[in-house]
Amino acid sequence: MRRALITGITGQDGAYLAQFLLKKGYEVFGAFRRLSTPNFWRLQSLGIYDKVKLVSMDLTDMSSILEALNVSSPHEVYHLAAQSFVGASFEQPLATGDMTALGTTRMLESIRLVAKDSSFYHAATSELYGNSSAGTKNEGSPLEPRSPYAVAKLYAYWATRVYREGYGLFACNGILFNHESPLRGLEFVTRKVSNACAKISLGLQDCLSIGNLDARRDWGYAPDYVEPMWKMLQQDRPDDYVIATGEAHSVRDFVNIAFGAAGLDPKKYLKLNSRLIRPLEVDNLVGDSSKARKMLEWEPSKTFKDLVTNMVDTDLERWKANRKGDVFPWDAPLYPDDSNVIVTRYALDR
Repeated sequence: MRRALITGITGQDGAYLAQFLLKKGYEVFGAFRRLSTPNFWRLQSLGIYDKVKLVSMDLTDMSSILEALNVSSPHEVYHLAAQSFVGASFEQPLATGDMTALGTTRMLESIRLVAKDSSFYHAATSELYGNSSAGTKNEGSPLEPRSPYAVAKLYAYWATRVYREGYGLFACNGILFNHESPLRGLEFVTRKVSNACAKISLGLQDCLSIGNLDARRDWGYAPDYVEPMWKMLQQDRPDDYVIATGEAHSVRDFVNIAFGAAGLDPKKYLKLNSRLIRPLEVDNLVGDSSKARKMLEWEPSKTFKDLVTNMVDTDLERWKANRKGDVFPWDAPLYPDDSNVIVTRYALDR
């Protein structure tokens, strides 16, 4: 039986990847960071919490990384853990660098020392491209990061290539463009929108506070994006791949479809909030996944409209069930209104 270690298994991608690998017959180990409040609701919601083996690990503590590798003895390592929220990286740039950039290097160095035969997948990001002049981004497009998060990911991207080329590790970068699902965290705009639509339609919320409506992103369906992670590590040679739908849509497009799915007029409920605008914005990101479609034989399954509608319908079902008193793994009831959080970054003073 093949063994896989997934860092960041409590996140959206980690949960879907664990589910995918379990169906493939893998023994799945999940590395997670201990918090004062456990965060296993995604694994529980997919019905796989008791099917994975959890290992406590912190990306800032190399000894815990070595221990996780020794305990799991993995054939494949999927490194998804990071400080992955762009907005938070402006507020905590040093912690983001330590966890996302140096944390990946600690992972690579630990693999070099004790698990050199393991295949390594690094979750890179479309944010690497920033506002580069290239229109549709592929593996050869210029990289111009515009946030501490993207800078940290660029460091990790190059560290992965250095360990591949310098030490012979089977190490791949998956440059995944935005991918969403009902398991997305509420700090991300897509899930914030779908959850607000559900609550507004049920009379549980009055409006949706939102920032930049004009930013355009290439949004796909998260469960579609875990299979190419696995396929990258099944190739004869390690390489880097862009995973994207090839279509760009604005936040405004997402909002209009989401409110329409809930039977609402967005003009009645939108409230623009400048404090939600980032110090530096990436205007447009759309990916060219021709290489992955050819080499990995990969295709996305859901349209943009289907994705948005699915997220709204799921959040609506959750809130209806919650009102009936049903108890199930879910994040929204415990997620507080953040209107009282003081924004300390540059956007506050503009």
